[in-house]
Amino acid sequence: MTRQSLPSLQPLIGGIIAALLVVISFNSFIVINPGQAGVLSVLGKAQDGALLEGLHFKPPLISTVDVYDVTVQKFEVPAQSATKDLQDLTASFAINFRLDPLQVAQIRRTQGTLQNIVAKIIAPQTQESFKIAAAKRTVEQSITQRSELKQDFDDALNERLAKYGIIVLDTSVIDLNFSPEFARAVEEKQIAEQRAQRAVYIAQEAEQEAQADINRAKGKAEAQRLLAETLKAQGGELVLQKEAIEAWKEGGAKMPNVLVMGSENKGSVPFLFNLGDLQNK
Repeated sequence: MTRQSLPSLQPLIGGIIAALLVVISFNSFIVINPGQAGVLSVLGKAQDGALLEGLHFKPPLISTVDVYDVTVQKFEVPAQSATKDLQDLTASFAINFRLDPLQVAQIRRTQGTLQNIVAKIIAPQTQESFKIAAAKRTVEQSITQRSELKQDFDDALNERLAKYGIIVLDTSVIDLNFSPEFARAVEEKQIAEQRAQRAVYIAQEAEQEAQADINRAKGKAEAQRLLAETLKAQGGELVLQKEAIEAWKEGGAKMPNVLVMGSENKGSVPFLFNLGDLQNK
């Protein structure tokens, strides 16, 4: 190459250098959007501190930035445990969580990707938290005290995930199942309770019927007592009437008309008759 050709190459070289500078300048900055947090690594080593939303400088060519989504994430996690009475209990939880933006550098060093966080941290800690909550109750209490079971589960899960930079926002129990043996026991218990309630109803019905029979018997006895008193009173009046007739017969007097009032019972009808009529009979 001659000396005359060198000046003609200078514009080309200058253009290449300028292009490289532009590329390097663009690669020297990164924009972190809202809902994100970044971790800067220089020569493969994660740097302390998180890159929060905004524009950040990074050394060109020798650095990379791992960007994490710190908005709310949702994953469904299955869990299984034994209850206090050694019954199998299975559940499925929906976990709403997000990463702590200020701890993404530590998350990057220890866990790496979000998939690793779910598989290696959230899933096993969900299982352990469910075991803690379920072991406090029998299987029947786990069903009837579902809100208390969930509260114990939430407390245990929050405490376990907080040290990993994971913030639990909410949990939901999607499904809660127990063993077939317990299902049969529940069904048999319900049947026994229904039979017991039926027996109580029959006993109450029999008692009411017996009381009704007693009341009817008392009514009949009272009616018979009143009838006996009435007949006794009426029999005494007839004796008196007969004695009066005999006295009149012995005296030979004319039998008078007698007004008989009957018994003292209310409703008796007075009647008038001649004692002579009784004498002639």
